[in-house]
Amino acid sequence: MGAPSPGFRRLAFWTGVATFFLIVLGGIVRVSDSGLGCGPAGSGFSGWPLCEGDVLPGLDLNAVVEYSHRTLAGIVGLMMFALAVLAFRRYRGSIGIVRASIAAAALVVLQGLLGAVVVEENLDEALVATHLLLAMLLLALVIYIWRSSRPDVIGAEPPDGGPRFKGLALSSAGLVLGTIVAGGYMAGTQNYGRADYQLGDGAHHACGREFPTCNDAFLPFGESRLVDIHLTHRVFVYLATIAVIWLVVTALRRRPNARVVTLAHAAGGILLVQLVLGALNVWLEEYEVLIVAHLAVGTLLWAALVGLILNLYKVPSPVGASPPVERDSVTA
Repeated sequence: MGAPSPGFRRLAFWTGVATFFLIVLGGIVRVSDSGLGCGPAGSGFSGWPLCEGDVLPGLDLNAVVEYSHRTLAGIVGLMMFALAVLAFRRYRGSIGIVRASIAAAALVVLQGLLGAVVVEENLDEALVATHLLLAMLLLALVIYIWRSSRPDVIGAEPPDGGPRFKGLALSSAGLVLGTIVAGGYMAGTQNYGRADYQLGDGAHHACGREFPTCNDAFLPFGESRLVDIHLTHRVFVYLATIAVIWLVVTALRRRPNARVVTLAHAAGGILLVQLVLGALNVWLEEYEVLIVAHLAVGTLLWAALVGLILNLYKVPSPVGASPPVERDSVTA
C-alpha cells in the first residue's frame, strides 16, 4: 500500500482552499449584517436549515449572503465526507490520514450544528468565537491530510530545528490561534446583524482610535467589560508577535530545511501585513474591507504556522508499505 493517489491529494488541497474561502465568507456575512439574514433569533427550523421558512432565499441581500455561506459550508462538508470515505476505504494503512479525515468529517457536522445554535442564540459572542475556533481547527486538519498524502514526505525524516524549536513553533501557533479567537469574540460584541445593533457598539470601539495605547494608557484593564475584551485581544497580539518574530529569526538562523525557511519567511511577511491591517482597523474605525482582510490574513498566518509545524514531524509510511527510499532532508 503506497501513498494516496494524486486525485486524493487534489481533493484535500481544494478542500483546504474552500475552507479558507468559507472562513472569509463568514467574515463577509458578519460585516454585511447578514448573520440573521435567514430569520431572527428564535426562528427554529424556519431560520436554519431553512431560510425565512423556505428552502431557497428570496431576493433580500442579507438572506442571499447568509445562504451563500451555508451553501459553501455544505460543499465543504461534502468534500470532507468524501475525504473520510476515500481514506477509510482505500488508505487504511495511512492511519494518520484516516483519523484526521474522520475527525474532520465529525468536526464539520459539529460546526454546522453550532452554526445553527449561533443563529438561534442571536449571534452570541462566545458562540461566534467558538464557531471561528472550530473553523481554524478544520483548516489545520485539512492541511495535515494534504501534506500527509504527499509521496515526497511520506516516510522521510523530518528536519532538525535544534533545541526547543518545535516548542517555539507550537507556542507561536497557539498564540496566533488565541489571537484569532479573541478577535472573534471581540467582533461578536459588535452586534452586527442583530436588531439592537447601533454603529459604535462593541469592544472594537472601546479604545477609540488609539493604538497601541488605549484611552491614553497602555493596557488599562478594569475600565469596563468592553475595554477588557479589546485589551485581551491586544495582549494576544503582542505575545503572538513576539513569538512569531522569535520563531522566524530562529528558523532563518538555523535553517532546518528549505521548506521550513520558506514558511518562516511567509509567516514573517504575513505577520507584518496583519499588524498593519489591525492598526488600520483601529485608526480608521469600521471599514468592512479592512475587517474582512484582517480575518483573511490572520487565517493565512495560522495556515503558514500549521504548515511549518507539520514539516517538523515525520509522516509514517503506510502500514504494510515497503521501506521508504532514503531522501535528502531538504525535501522533507
